[in-house]
Amino acid sequence: MRLLVIEDEAGIARFLKEGLEEECFAVDVASDGKTGLALALTNEYDLIMVDWMIPAISGIEVCRQVRKSGSEVPILFLTARDAVEDVVFGLDSGADDYIKKPFEFEELLARIRVQLRSSKQEEGAIGVGALTISTVTHQVFCGSVEIMLTPKEFALLEYLVRNKERACSRSRIIEHVWDMNFYSDTAVIDVYINFLRKKLEQAGCRNVIHTIRGVGYIVREPQIDQK
Repeated sequence: MRLLVIEDEAGIARFLKEGLEEECFAVDVASDGKTGLALALTNEYDLIMVDWMIPAISGIEVCRQVRKSGSEVPILFLTARDAVEDVVFGLDSGADDYIKKPFEFEELLARIRVQLRSSKQEEGAIGVGALTISTVTHQVFCGSVEIMLTPKEFALLEYLVRNKERACSRSRIIEHVWDMNFYSDTAVIDVYINFLRKKLEQAGCRNVIHTIRGVGYIVREPQIDQK
C-alpha cells in the first residue's frame, strides 16, 4: 500500500519513511505543503499523513484542498498542537484522525491500520482460497504452511489479493507497491511475480496469480495440492 508523508522536519520524515517501509508500505515524502498537495492530487494514495505547520501551504489547507478535489483518502494529522480547539479544527477541516508529537511508532501503526480498515472495510487478515495474509503480523500461509516473503514480495502479494478477481495493470502495481523514486521499468514486476509464484507453489498453492497478456496480473481462487 502506498502512503504519502508531508513533513518538513527531516529527521521525523526519515524515521517515518524507514519505519513504514519496514512495515511493507511504499512511502513518498514531501517537505512542504505545496509539493505534498501536488503529489496528493496527482497520485493515488491509500493514506496521507501531514504535519500541521509546514512551509508553503499549511497542513490544514492541504487537507481542505484534497477534500475539495473529491478524494476520500484517509488523512492523519501529525502535530504538536493538542488543544481541544486545534483537534476539532483539524478534524472539521477533513482529517480522519489526529496524533500528537511525540508519538510512539506502534500507536501510529495502529491508527494507520484503523484508517485503512475503515476505508476498505477489511479486517487484519485477507486471503483467497487457502491463501491467508495477516496485515498485522505480515505472515502468509497456504493452509497451515507458512510462506516466507521479503517485504516487497509481501507488499506485492497483499496488493494483488486486496484486488482479487480484478485485473491489476503493471502501472498501477508500480504506483501502489513502489514509491515515486522508483524507476518506471515495469519489468521488475515480472521478476517479483516469478518469485511469488515459486514460493506459493512450493507451499501448495498453485495458480493463484494469473497473467493477463498486455495488461498485468490477477489473483483468482487457488488450487490446493492434495498431499
